Amino acid sequence: MALRRCWRFTAVVPRLLLDSTSRAAASVPGGRSSVSSLNNAYPSCTVPELLRRFSSAPPSTDVSYEQLKKLLASREAVVIDVREPWELREYGFIPGSINVPLGQVNTAFQLGAEEFKEKYGGDKPRETDNIVFSCLAGIRSKNALDVATSLGYKDVQHYAGGWQDWVKHEQHN
Repeated sequence: MALRRCWRFTAVVPRLLLDSTSRAAASVPGGRSSVSSLNNAYPSCTVPELLRRFSSAPPSTDVSYEQLKKLLASREAVVIDVREPWELREYGFIPGSINVPLGQVNTAFQLGAEEFKEKYGGDKPRETDNIVFSCLAGIRSKNALDVATSLGYKDVQHYAGGWQDWVKHEQHN
């Protein structure tokens, strides 16, 4: 019986993934269960949260241009650009970002708040802050994400398109 319920749940997951923001009652093969019954079983959870609980896959760490623009506008994230200072001078930078070169991320994130602000010109992110790393094309920012995660930072992402993607989108606007 438990195996049958589990099998029915796995049939629901693909449907939930199509519209993870809804709490609609999609029917499950067999006709006896629905997404709403999952919500009844886990009333404090949203559907995306349920999926994360039952998934072994890590949450996505990539941020799109549109997502980054929203995060910057709402000030819901600290954007750290991990390129070298000369790259920012030569190519430009994302407004509101803090420059912490990749080679300094490990030590910078272990500095005190005052020392970080003095050295990098911005507030040091707390371990609970939403942090988005950026670079030229997404390689170094992914490495910085891994460093921050190893230091205990929880809500870290990276802008996979990097500066190149940012410029492309900004030129069209």
